[in-house]
Amino acid sequence: MIAIIADDHPLFRVALSQAAQTILGDQALLLQAENMERVWALLRQHPDTSLIFLDLKMPGADGFAGLTALRTEYPDVTVLMVSAVEEPAVIKQAMQLGAAAYVPKSAPLELMSAAIDAVQQGDTWLPAELSQEVADATSLIDDDFANRLEQLTPQQFRVLKMIADGLLNKQIAYEMNVQETTIKQHVSAILRKLNVNNRTQAGILFEKLKLPDSHS
Repeated sequence: MIAIIADDHPLFRVALSQAAQTILGDQALLLQAENMERVWALLRQHPDTSLIFLDLKMPGADGFAGLTALRTEYPDVTVLMVSAVEEPAVIKQAMQLGAAAYVPKSAPLELMSAAIDAVQQGDTWLPAELSQEVADATSLIDDDFANRLEQLTPQQFRVLKMIADGLLNKQIAYEMNVQETTIKQHVSAILRKLNVNNRTQAGILFEKLKLPDSHS
């Protein structure tokens, strides 16, 4: 199997890589990425990647937007979040948006092993001591919004991000190297799928994928 260790701290990447190698076995190919740009490059080079260990605060991830983009573009890749953030509401949002597991960076190796075993069997995983708090937490998003996001194509998700960044249709068309009419079609589909009336509302929804200021 091929797995990507995505974290911007070199020492943690090495430590997690060594731990994952021990758990996954010598046959696993473990690649490392220090930012989201490198993650995308590795996925293009290795489209058969099956597992990503993703730091929530990866440079270029833009909060949960990186996780959502990964789940949209590579739905068959399992994403295991590894983060120093242990706030139940944040963990709940990660799971709503498609993370298969959430492992605190403070977790011992046995918990990482349990998480990997669970996701390889197609299950989701949370630390037992946090599961009830996460279930009771109030997330910034609801399940309906998460489900609507899943309906977007990779191109539509990229358009949504640029809408949230304030780009006009012609600017988005230039960035994506397509006709402006194509972008207009994407925008119409985005509004319909997200059940909103205009670009402003769509942009506001996208902002919910950002981390709260206290975690930025």
